[in-house]
Amino acid sequence: MNAECPTMETTTIEQEKPATLVKKAWESYSSHDQGGELENDLVKEYLPLVKSVVGRLAMTLPSHVHQEDLYSPGLVGLLKAIRNYDSAQNSNFACYARHRIRGAVLDELRRLDWVPRSVHDKAKKVERVICELESKMQRMPEESEIAEALEISINDYQKLVEQIRPVAFVSINGCNEQGGPDDPFMGVNIEDEETPGPDEITSRLELIEKIKEKITELPDKMKKVLAFHYYENMRLKEIA
Repeated sequence: MNAECPTMETTTIEQEKPATLVKKAWESYSSHDQGGELENDLVKEYLPLVKSVVGRLAMTLPSHVHQEDLYSPGLVGLLKAIRNYDSAQNSNFACYARHRIRGAVLDELRRLDWVPRSVHDKAKKVERVICELESKMQRMPEESEIAEALEISINDYQKLVEQIRPVAFVSINGCNEQGGPDDPFMGVNIEDEETPGPDEITSRLELIEKIKEKITELPDKMKKVLAFHYYENMRLKEIA
C-alpha cells in the first residue's frame, strides 16, 4: 500500500504536528470514540488530505464538475478511513486515507454521472423545446430556431449543446429519431431522471447523519458551508 503513494504526496500530519500528539491520539482512539472529541480532532488534523486528493482529481475532470462539490464526499471518505484504520495492516495512515478519500469522491462522481443537476435540467429544457418545435413544424428545427425559442444567441446555444453532451441520454418520447445528419442532437436524447431507490435513499440519509455529527464540531465557517450545501441544496460556489 505504501509503495503506491507518491513521495511528493506523503507529507503527513505527523510531520506538521508534534509526533507524540498524533501518536497519543491514535493510541487513545477506538471504535468507542466514534463521534467523540478524539475523532473530531483527528478529522480536523487530517482535513488537508481531503483538499490534496480533491485538487489532484479535479485536474482530470470535465470543466463542468465543480471542485468545491467534491469536498463533502472527500470528508466522508476521511471519516471512514479514521474509523476503519488498522495500524497493524497499514503503517502509513496518510497513504491509507488518500485511497479511501479518493474512492469516496469517485463513488460520488459515479453516482452523479459526473454531471451536476443543473446540466441535467438544462438538457431537459433543450429537449422539451426541440420536441415542441418539431411537433409544431413537423420537421427537425434549425439551430437558429431552437436558439430563438430558448431566447439565447446561436453562439450561446452551441456552447449549451457542448455543455450538456456529457449527460448519459435516453429517449423520453422519440422526438429526435427523425433528425438529419446535421442535427446537433442526432442520437442525443435527454435522460429521464430516475427516482432514487431504497438503497440510495438509505445511503444518502446515513451520509447526512454523519455530516450532521461532524458539522457541530467544525469551525463556524466550514459549519455554515456544509449546512447550506447539504440542507439547502446549494452549491459551494453559490454559497461563496
